[in-house]
Amino acid sequence: MADHDPRDLTAEIMKETRIATLTYVDDAGRLVSTPMGTQDFEDPSTVWFITELDTDKVAAIRQRPNVNVAYASDKGWVSLAGTAVVSEDRAKLEELWDPSVSAFMKGDAQDPNNGLLEVTADTAEFWESPGKAAFLVQLVKGVLTDNKAADEDDDSSGVVQL
Repeated sequence: MADHDPRDLTAEIMKETRIATLTYVDDAGRLVSTPMGTQDFEDPSTVWFITELDTDKVAAIRQRPNVNVAYASDKGWVSLAGTAVVSEDRAKLEELWDPSVSAFMKGDAQDPNNGLLEVTADTAEFWESPGKAAFLVQLVKGVLTDNKAADEDDDSSGVVQL
């Protein structure tokens, strides 16, 4: 990982991930995870999701805004820890709305039940993937020998303060 800046690697993994996993705490105190399509981020510290506002998810996030957003791609994995805010900013919703959103949402960007979740991350934990071929070699090595599959002391993972 020496040739990758951790913040750039985090952004790369996020951009390559079609669907992220948003985890929040529901009214009963349970962790709940749901798939979400990241609509936009200029920097890994702030991500936007389009959502229907009348959902249990939104009600729970309004009460307990601490969330986690997980991303996975061929390049690796990212886990963002942060705070979500529910937004009804019509201009931002209009900016982020595209035809693919209509497949999952009722109405359009002007529908009063459609809104946004803005997640501001404090930290991003990342794990860089060694690539498919290298991963398979490590996996086989770990299964067939007493050697662990990956070196825990390498620099392929870490935490980025955002």
